[in-house]
Amino acid sequence: QVQLVESGGGLVEAGGSLRLSCAVSGIIFRINDMGWYRQTPGKQRELVASITSGGMTNYLDSVKGRFTISRDNAKNTLQMNSLKVEDTAVYYCTMGVKTTLRGVPRDYWGQGTQVTVSS
Repeated sequence: QVQLVESGGGLVEAGGSLRLSCAVSGIIFRINDMGWYRQTPGKQRELVASITSGGMTNYLDSVKGRFTISRDNAKNTLQMNSLKVEDTAVYYCTMGVKTTLRGVPRDYWGQGTQVTVSS
């Protein structure tokens, strides 16, 4: 069974930095795209950053230049610098995973990690 485990959330002052990590375990044939979403109460979940298996990245406009996503095998990292109060949210890791050669990729999600930025 594929599981994603996130770590690295917490409380930080505005202007500070946090690093989120996401590791996948289980029987994996291939990992396609990896990404981070975030959600605040009453709002839809939004894509913060993503990275393809080839290393191409995509970022939410409001985090460009401040956040960096990277990947290494079965793990990815979201480095968040110059954090703002509006970055406060629950952050979710997601990965597109194939568990067999002929299987269809499926999106898996982590349990979420809270990031709180204080003013």
